[in-house]
Amino acid sequence: MSKRARLLIVLLVLVAGGVFLYPTFNWYYMIPQDQKELAAGSKEQIQAYARGRASRDFIELKDLVVKDQDSVMPDKFGFLTVEAKDNYKMEKRDFPDTWSIAAVLNSLGSEKSVFNSLENQYRETLLDIKESSSKILQLGLDLSGGMSILLEADIDSLERRLGHTASSDDQNQAIDRAMEILNNRIDKFGVTEPQIRRQGSTQIAIEIPGAADPERVNAFLMGKGSLNFHIVDQEASQMLSTYFNEHPGDVFAEDGSVKRLDFIEAGDVVRGYYTKDEYGIDQLQRYVVVSEEIGLDGSHIQEATVASHPVTGKPVINFTLDQGGGEIFFKLTTANEGKTLAVLLDDKVKSMAVINEPIRERVQMSGFDRAEATNLALVLRTAAMPVDLMINNQQAVGASLGEDSVRQGLQAITLGFLLVIVFMLIYYLGAGFVADIALMLNLVFIVAILSAFNLTLTLTSIAGIILTVGMAVDANVIIFERIKEECRLGKSPEASVKAGFRKAFWTIMDANITTFIAALVLSQMASGPIQGFANTLAVGIVSSMFTALFVSRLMFDFTTEKLKIKKLSLGWRV
Repeated sequence: MSKRARLLIVLLVLVAGGVFLYPTFNWYYMIPQDQKELAAGSKEQIQAYARGRASRDFIELKDLVVKDQDSVMPDKFGFLTVEAKDNYKMEKRDFPDTWSIAAVLNSLGSEKSVFNSLENQYRETLLDIKESSSKILQLGLDLSGGMSILLEADIDSLERRLGHTASSDDQNQAIDRAMEILNNRIDKFGVTEPQIRRQGSTQIAIEIPGAADPERVNAFLMGKGSLNFHIVDQEASQMLSTYFNEHPGDVFAEDGSVKRLDFIEAGDVVRGYYTKDEYGIDQLQRYVVVSEEIGLDGSHIQEATVASHPVTGKPVINFTLDQGGGEIFFKLTTANEGKTLAVLLDDKVKSMAVINEPIRERVQMSGFDRAEATNLALVLRTAAMPVDLMINNQQAVGASLGEDSVRQGLQAITLGFLLVIVFMLIYYLGAGFVADIALMLNLVFIVAILSAFNLTLTLTSIAGIILTVGMAVDANVIIFERIKEECRLGKSPEASVKAGFRKAFWTIMDANITTFIAALVLSQMASGPIQGFANTLAVGIVSSMFTALFVSRLMFDFTTEKLKIKKLSLGWRV
């Protein structure tokens, strides 16, 4: 491979690493702490905050108009000026000499439009921060703390599923199985390292790294059986819609539920059809009459993946049914061809589609936003909850190691890394500088990969990184000593570099491949901190091999072939 091609690959990897690292850097160093705390709240809380701040700003703008409408729009409302400029461009109007308060507000239209612009600014800012939190390198419970949730098992739901009174053995088995499912859902990559333990006879205590986010908790508590398919009674649904419009006061009972009207046949039930608003909150659109009998429940789903619709670009969930579910779904869609099928999640109609032809095993459904589709696909890929779990308590917890221990550990890690850097510079001189560049890039690539997969950095993960740094230094030492041997034979710098890398290649590969195999075995057979250590070690091995054999070689080739140096700087004795 030519040097230009290798340089292009290194640059592409660096750009990709920068892209992956930016969300983490932005989260920890650029976003104010108060905004992080606001974004960690529920979507309803974000909605209330955005509307409250928009209302306050709207009153402030009205006061500014009364005071002096020809004054320049304040910098804090600069986003309104940007929107006004866009409106002027769309209308092909000339820009005013000064973007005064009056000029900006007049271009935005009605007071409702101005308020919406203010609300949109706060909403998009907080929702973007909330979304970015799922793309960063999280710190583990031992380093920064997280959230603590206490769950209570609903024994009544267990007895309904069993069909008889639950014995102590039944309860123990159900709770143990629920703990296993929770661990699989939370720790899908093996490096989140949640702490899940039983507390008492019917409670489960969970500690998870990260801010206390209600949506995040509800995502992994969803039961697999809550996703069901029902046939829609289109005629009754249309009659209900018409009746609702003509008699809005006669539709609801005193408890707020929809009355059972005369035209709703026995065996049918009324369910609400919901769509997500701009905050991601379910909003009722209308009521739909569906068959009370479940056509297919989510327990038959074997595999579920999230994709984008080829036409609309909206997220869809593709899932595969087991053999029994495929037969049930085939009979259901065959018998109801031409009718509408509704997808119900927690008794809410999320999606509806006309059955055009019988469907057996592979099904696609839409009606979910990206986050909801991802969470639902994860839940569908895991087993059904054997018992319903209710949240008793949820609160933030501090770092389990304590601030002093965390600070001392980070100081030790930093000092050790700096000593390695200094030693390589002193012992190998110019070649040591090349090794140090490779080591720093190695760290960048490792952290970038961990950030890309939203993994969690714990002390065990840091141990894997430090071990990787040691192995990367070892690879460079082997290469440098091989190059020294070639130099002592009287070869030119260019020939020495080529022969040194060639002879060191398989020695480095053998050492790293055996360690990589051990890391893979640990990642598959272990769990918790051991699995996190293994995964981080595997990532580090790949990164260290790339930097030692690819980046270092590129730098040596550049100095010997382009700069035409006469003597390699490989240490004091060479």
